[in-house]
Amino acid sequence: MKVERMILTNLMKNESFMRKSIPFLKPEYLSDSPERKLFEQMQAFILKYNSLPSLSALALGLQERNDLSESEFKAIGEILTEIKDADATEDPKWLLDETEKFCQEKAIYNGIMDAIQILDGKDQQRNKGAIPNILSDALGVSFDPHVGHDYIDKWNERFDFYHRIESRLPFDLTYFNKITNGGLCRKTLNIILAGTGVGKSLAMCHFAAAYLMQNYNVLYITMEMAEERIAERIDANLMNVTMDDLKMLSLDMYEKRMKAIMSKTKGKLVIKEYPTAAVNTAHFRALLQDLKLKRNFVPDVIFVDYLNICASSRIKPGANINSYTYVKAIAEELRGLAVEWDVPVVSATQTTRSGFTNSDPGLEDTSESFGLPATADLMFALIATDELTALNQIMVKQLKNRYADPTLNKRFTVGIDRAKMKLYDLDLSAQSNIIDSGQSKASGPTKGGNKFGGFKV
Repeated sequence: MKVERMILTNLMKNESFMRKSIPFLKPEYLSDSPERKLFEQMQAFILKYNSLPSLSALALGLQERNDLSESEFKAIGEILTEIKDADATEDPKWLLDETEKFCQEKAIYNGIMDAIQILDGKDQQRNKGAIPNILSDALGVSFDPHVGHDYIDKWNERFDFYHRIESRLPFDLTYFNKITNGGLCRKTLNIILAGTGVGKSLAMCHFAAAYLMQNYNVLYITMEMAEERIAERIDANLMNVTMDDLKMLSLDMYEKRMKAIMSKTKGKLVIKEYPTAAVNTAHFRALLQDLKLKRNFVPDVIFVDYLNICASSRIKPGANINSYTYVKAIAEELRGLAVEWDVPVVSATQTTRSGFTNSDPGLEDTSESFGLPATADLMFALIATDELTALNQIMVKQLKNRYADPTLNKRFTVGIDRAKMKLYDLDLSAQSNIIDSGQSKASGPTKGGNKFGGFKV
């Protein structure tokens, strides 16, 4: 039986399939005119009466139509006779999967044909600018059965959700795990706020290296530094050597250290460089697809260095629009990418001029757009003062946190080794005397290096 006939049969005889598929089925997916017009009649009945169409109701409705030729009416009668004698499909999941696949293939085919019509100048209603949207809509065809959470009926599912251990990507730093309840959640946007030279890229390189050593696949997108410069920082971090000493390593020593890293992880790290302010999430999606198809690489976490020098995929460069709207649009697009690919996205933003010299920055010190913290799931500031720098420390202040209560462990310090591009846990005593820290004194980190892998500090 053809897929089209199978769909028509089950629309008449399988109520569960009918209710799940009818919102996504379109007449243009059926190529033969009799089948398409029969589907239109079925669709009209279902939408009006919210029930399976009967054979007699369809026959009566078709007789009243004046757009059917004699040959079409006869062909529809033969189809109805075939449907009458056929049985409904017994495997509902397989049927839905096949129907979804059929709709996707037809949507793509129709989209390509429409694009050809536009390119040939045969479509007077649309110009070439409509082609990307036509193809995007075609590629986006998907059956989504979720229609919302029923508060009363789904209480047991809600209880399970409260007690479910959510998949997280843990940090290698104790206090970061504390403020996130165990690490980064997937489908989130996480932002580091800091002034120029404080350590935004250092922190992202450290986190990228730590996740690599936890066997995660890491994608690092840079628009500020060259790919080799990012790789150099991660080398220094994982090989536990200073940036200066890294250049003094012989080929044999470098190879030996690389093999030691490779033996400790099954993850992969891909670093991709783009020109500043020239790319947006559409380019990132294309990169992700290429990596998946060509290198069988799907990231577990994405770093974007950094958000403010991305472009927006929705707002054209040079458009007469304020920075609040533009940066907020970029943040929303990055968060959408995180949801689409089921990964956490980590990025950074600059402080304002006043925030650069502020030892206690807040959300108001976010440069260019307050819409960025409104979109982020986690946002924390890195603070470097002369006193902290002398102690090889940096302070972290929570600014926004959807993972946990941001007033708990609101401020804390971590060790920083700028020469080796590392962050590390400090003794509990280093957390004392921090004003408005919100920390529990009962427990804290112990001094040490990266407990998840790599070379110990």
